[in-house]
Amino acid sequence: MSNQADGMNYAPKGKPNKVVEDGEFSFGIIGLDHGHIYGMCYGLTEAGGQPVIVYDEDEEKIQQFIKAFPHARAAASEEEVLEDQEIKLIASASIPSLRGPLGLRVLDHGKNYFVDKPAFTTSEQVEDAKKKTKETGLKWGIYYSERLHVESAVFAGQLIDQGAIGRVVQVIGTGPHRSNTKNRPEWFFDPVYFGGILCDIGSHQIEQFLFYTGAKDAEVLHSKVANYYHKKYPKFQDFGDATLVADNGATFYFRVDWLTPDGLGTWGDGRAIILGTEGYIEIRKYIDIARSPSSNHLYLVNQQGEKHFELSGKVGFPYFGEFILDCLNGTENAMSQEHAFKAASLCIEAQEKAVVIESSQAASQIGSE
Repeated sequence: MSNQADGMNYAPKGKPNKVVEDGEFSFGIIGLDHGHIYGMCYGLTEAGGQPVIVYDEDEEKIQQFIKAFPHARAAASEEEVLEDQEIKLIASASIPSLRGPLGLRVLDHGKNYFVDKPAFTTSEQVEDAKKKTKETGLKWGIYYSERLHVESAVFAGQLIDQGAIGRVVQVIGTGPHRSNTKNRPEWFFDPVYFGGILCDIGSHQIEQFLFYTGAKDAEVLHSKVANYYHKKYPKFQDFGDATLVADNGATFYFRVDWLTPDGLGTWGDGRAIILGTEGYIEIRKYIDIARSPSSNHLYLVNQQGEKHFELSGKVGFPYFGEFILDCLNGTENAMSQEHAFKAASLCIEAQEKAVVIESSQAASQIGSE
């Protein structure tokens, strides 16, 4: 299911690194609307989890999922999954606007929740989730895959923890994606359902900024969105950017878009540049254009010199095992609940504050370049 050309169906596979025995952490699945569910489930199974029951309204999607995870059985209804006493967690990649309400039902049934980003499309949904996690003590994990499921991004965090570049003071993130409009469902083009570009793929960017800088909070200074190219879908946004400053003084600029050309060898040339007081890191997550089609390149420059790391298959994805253990033990080693929700709320804030560049402005700007 790992598809280098199509980000919607890009599902990395790693090496098994089990933290539990077989049968110790069974989980269910509700909602197969986005292909990220495969990456989520690969990560959990490599850490020892077992998907045992799955439900979606689309029977064809269920059968496709069972081919990839043959131990899972098809459920006749959402309620059947929610009521299953064997499972400890429910994973979902349903339509984004439905993810928050589903999570409330999951926790009400005594199960932890693992959801694709964006986990929410409104600030009200975030507040409801905060209340529910405090009420139940259960986990609401969010799949920020562009950091959690990218080995070069994981390694960057390890280097920062080791002090390789000193204190992080600024991050620049780019998250370009290929739109593949012919293969997208109708909801993909309506912000009511996906939350808008900054809420959706911008969530990856804001989460990695908070993580790499060690910030607890940030202020959205400026943001904007536009539809430069996809005029057939007038509600769609194919460009967005934002500037933030963290509570510890670190700053951030990111740009996301759906404008990746077909000539690129992968679905998006995602990168991050992390500036520290004693050096900097550049992550080339999915490709090193015109040099290497492989993913997970990291460049480090500090007081000791320049280094290039090729990291595919060398770092692994520790989040999934840590998250399983957090669910079982009530700990917060994979990601704090506060951090997960803060990244989600900030991307919604950036979306709500965004200046909309209208079609006439966009056309004028493009024509003047």
